[in-house]
Amino acid sequence: MSTKKNYGFATKAIHAGEEPDYRKGASGDVVVPIHLSTTFARKDVTDPTGGYEYTRSLNPTRKALETKLASLENAAYGLAFTSGLAAESTVLLSLLKSGDHIVAFEDLYGGTKRLFNNVFQKLEYGVSYVDATDPTEVEKAITPATKLVWIETPSNPLLKISDIKAIAEISHKHHLILVVDNTFLSPYFQKPLNLGADIVVHSSTKYIGGHSDVLGGAVLVNDPVYYEKIQYNQNAVGAVLPPFDSYLTLRGIKTLAVRLEQHQKNALEVAHYLENHPKVKKVIYPGLESHPQHALAKVQTTGFGGVLSFELKGTLEDAKAFLKKLNVFALAESLGGVESLIELPSLMTHSSVAKEVRDKIGITDTLIRVSVGIEDIHDLIADLKQALE
Repeated sequence: MSTKKNYGFATKAIHAGEEPDYRKGASGDVVVPIHLSTTFARKDVTDPTGGYEYTRSLNPTRKALETKLASLENAAYGLAFTSGLAAESTVLLSLLKSGDHIVAFEDLYGGTKRLFNNVFQKLEYGVSYVDATDPTEVEKAITPATKLVWIETPSNPLLKISDIKAIAEISHKHHLILVVDNTFLSPYFQKPLNLGADIVVHSSTKYIGGHSDVLGGAVLVNDPVYYEKIQYNQNAVGAVLPPFDSYLTLRGIKTLAVRLEQHQKNALEVAHYLENHPKVKKVIYPGLESHPQHALAKVQTTGFGGVLSFELKGTLEDAKAFLKKLNVFALAESLGGVESLIELPSLMTHSSVAKEVRDKIGITDTLIRVSVGIEDIHDLIADLKQALE
């Protein structure tokens, strides 16, 4: 079958990039094979067979994944990397030079801030962190040296929402590139390119892979100039997703639509339960009417995702005791897998962020982030109940 643009999301998630080859001599594979070959032979020295030369440059299994990712994000081009941070690093290497400046959301994944603050600062990139829930704060931080605006929405771990369309308009007015990290919602619930973003990045380790068994990252773009620059460095640096990892990611994507629906259903029930518990100070989930940007989330996205955060009443020791008592929820970093994960950002995912910065943006010692899985909801609620008691 031909995976046309007007096919639905679930259809493209299954078929895009994996159309059977019915030509004479082909096998008609329904699932793209794992092409483990590192090099590809040719008959003519000037004509690589099928365009393939060396697997770092292009591999049939990775190409299928990149085609599928582009289809789901409504992008012209997709690129698959060994991790989300490898994808982000390649974007920065490709589009910035020494002396350039970035305006970034103050609430970002700790690893992204580590890249900005500790790795690329050595190359003298400037970074200004702002509250990107207010687009005017983004505009006020722009300088003559600004080249990129970088946001993550919903943000990690405070689930703040940035108005992608408004920030895209500001960025383009100043001739800047807008990068949006779409990891938390995936292309199923949010399509930043449709809202004016120039580049979308993912940790495909999370919802796209979906089973906590394969590391990966992705970059999606429409502009051929940005694509050529990033693709050149993808090949030159070599942080490409291997064939087997590409296959696992392809397999995970096929159930993305049904998984996200169940993640969201469970997350909303968990959020309501926690919101009414006397030992919980507050719950942060865009699907709750109590979320300060609930109205924006309803307009900008088609769903609220499976991640929520909540703040316990008490101390750091209370939070540690609660986490230790859980049985179904695994105390682990990462998110987006079918299993429920829970973590303490101040000591885990965001421990590399200075305490004064964490305190300023609201990552307290009792803030807990939850990636709600697709288990039986009664078991999840019961596990939270016994641990809180």
